[in-house]
Amino acid sequence: MKKALYILLSFFLLNLFVNPVSAAIILPVANNSITPDSVTVNEAVTAFKNLSRKERKAKIKEVKKEIKAFKAARKANNEPSTNTLLLVILAILLPPLAVYLHQGEINSKFWISLLLTLLFWLPGVIYALIVILGNN
Repeated sequence: MKKALYILLSFFLLNLFVNPVSAAIILPVANNSITPDSVTVNEAVTAFKNLSRKERKAKIKEVKKEIKAFKAARKANNEPSTNTLLLVILAILLPPLAVYLHQGEINSKFWISLLLTLLFWLPGVIYALIVILGNN
């Protein structure tokens, strides 16, 4: 009976502090990006459609190269993001899951976090926060 009461109380507290509207993930927009108007977009689409097949393939290859370069630059830049905030919240609730999502694989850090969480919850949380917020 106590266990059910604790579960209900925890769900109540979660619903009290987490508003469904504020729980949405908001992607940051770069300061230097300007959203084009619909006329510019339509002109670009028609210009792309008027290209020959070879030119379209060349443009698509260029775009793919730019996307790869952008992802590499973003990966090299170690600024905290909304993902870090979500991982910190998850580290407080489920430390091993947060470590797994941060590392991207099941490795020794995951197993240490799982062991610490199973033995004592607080050391697992502290270790998960160190892994997530620590400098790699």
